[in-house]
Amino acid sequence: MTDHNSGQRTAGHRLILLLSLACGVAVGNVYFPQAISPLVAAGLGVPPGSAASVVTATQFGYAAGIFLLVPLGDRLAPRRLIVTLLSLTGLGLLAASSARALLPLAAAGLLVGVTTVVAPLAGPLAAGLVPAERRGVVGGTLLSGSIAGMLLSRTFGSALGDWLGWRAPYLLSAALSLTVAALLARTLPATPPPTAHRYPALLAEPLRLLRTGPELRRSCLYQAAVFAGFSAVWTGVTLLLTGPVYGMSAHSAGLLALVNAATMLCTPLAGRLVDRRGPDAVNLGCFLVVGVSAPVLAFGGLGGAAGLTALVVGTLLLDVGMQSGMVANQVRIYALGDGVRSRLNTAYMTCGYLGGTLGSWLGARAYARFGWSGVCGLVAVLTVTALARHLMATGRVPRWSPGAAAGNGPLPAPGPTCSQESTAGTR
Repeated sequence: MTDHNSGQRTAGHRLILLLSLACGVAVGNVYFPQAISPLVAAGLGVPPGSAASVVTATQFGYAAGIFLLVPLGDRLAPRRLIVTLLSLTGLGLLAASSARALLPLAAAGLLVGVTTVVAPLAGPLAAGLVPAERRGVVGGTLLSGSIAGMLLSRTFGSALGDWLGWRAPYLLSAALSLTVAALLARTLPATPPPTAHRYPALLAEPLRLLRTGPELRRSCLYQAAVFAGFSAVWTGVTLLLTGPVYGMSAHSAGLLALVNAATMLCTPLAGRLVDRRGPDAVNLGCFLVVGVSAPVLAFGGLGGAAGLTALVVGTLLLDVGMQSGMVANQVRIYALGDGVRSRLNTAYMTCGYLGGTLGSWLGARAYARFGWSGVCGLVAVLTVTALARHLMATGRVPRWSPGAAAGNGPLPAPGPTCSQESTAGTR
């Protein structure tokens, strides 16, 4: 009996690692086009600004995919959905690698963005495969894979593109996507979908969940505020490093981002802490870490070795705080209902993505108006806002209990079950 349980745990651990790999491969498909945009411009003979439209198309497609496809994780069998999307991503990448003009490349990039939404689907799936008391560490492991894909795809994409041309990163990414799809087709369990809601109802459900779920709303606020500060910093730091204070190349910002690969080691640790202490305790710690990062980053405006050290330390603190907070927020929302996790994650990811977009816009304007200190001040204001909301909420939220959290969520009573809906449909 012990050997059987040990074998099940080992198989489950391997499956989580494979899902983490799938998250990294899928997220990397969104970010590596940023690193090879100049090579695309040179290869197709178009202006650099026009080549950047491929990046825009891919990111827009990713946002659309989160809204349009992630809710289907509650309606379709997870294995079939994830494998199909990864396969379509691989075909889209192959089409991009063979494009002879900018328009077909942008269209292929749009397809890749829409279909590479495996990471938002893997989180709810993994949460349903493990006990409630292990969701934190599992969420941290999946997030580590996503971070690795985001950081390493830029670095290796640019290096491979310099060596073999801009088409090579697309070919390698296609091979990785199709390989992971084949592995998941063999290893993912054939679990039934939790609901039989029709597609229009699934699209409307995230808005209803936001309206009726205070715990979901505050998780979305936390992520949107901190991710806005994160995006503002990474928008402004490129302007700072390439400006008169440092006079570096744009590539230096990419190297600074690579330093933050240490975050991959921190998110599983944050997940274990969430499992032991609950999301609220980890959120509080994350707000304090992000708050400390603002004055540390402000010293980056001094320039020189001391300023560069401050940027390295400050961005690392910011990244650790933001990513660890994301683990805590997702554990909280996954406990709100077993059959609606993909729709909960759709609402959460959409709000976070909108917060990041707004943060980039505000960061650019804060830098233009007030310089680097304005960007750091923006981070402080956003963090204090989220912290104040957190302190108001935690005074009336009951003590965290992972095993009972799903039954104590603030969501209204669920609709008909899958079997009830199927029966109703036959009458």
